[in-house]
Amino acid sequence: MASARPVLEAQEISRALTRIAHEVLERNHGAEDLLLLGIPTRGTHLARRVGERLVAAEPAAGPVDDLVGSLDVTMHRDDLRRRPVRALGRTCVPGGGVDDRVVVLVDDVLASGRTVRAALDALSDLGRPRAVRLAVLVDRGHRQLPVRADHVGKNLPTAADEDVRVLLEEVDGRDAVVITGPGAGRAGGDAR
Repeated sequence: MASARPVLEAQEISRALTRIAHEVLERNHGAEDLLLLGIPTRGTHLARRVGERLVAAEPAAGPVDDLVGSLDVTMHRDDLRRRPVRALGRTCVPGGGVDDRVVVLVDDVLASGRTVRAALDALSDLGRPRAVRLAVLVDRGHRQLPVRADHVGKNLPTAADEDVRVLLEEVDGRDAVVITGPGAGRAGGDAR
């Protein structure tokens, strides 16, 4: 069995999400016209958590349900030929749609950038936002496309043979970020 190394625990994830929420508010100069769209599965839960923090910091943002939705990217992925059988996620956009709003895509891990590309394609089917930004809990590197997150909870350089797993209470019963794979058990990190 591959070794696992924890890198973030529940309290650190909570702090990172709070920081992301405040960065989003600061960059947008408030919550006006904001829409958070989580990429299923874990991105949807993270978007809701960020939305709750936005509303706590700026109550005029309105109810969380008017601020947070989800964006399924399944049919826009470029690897459908490799793995054609996939469960479809749910796209749910709060009233008002995406037109002329600042959309913040929220995901758990940014690696190759291919999921973000698929999200941009899926978003274009829904309308034309004024701006699109990206918030991720973990940026692990290994980009294959020219994509960069605007808001990052933790930059986590990893080796190519390692995997980053985000565990969330809503899905996994606990909050944590762990690195798994052949190099995960090395003392002092994963510098290669």
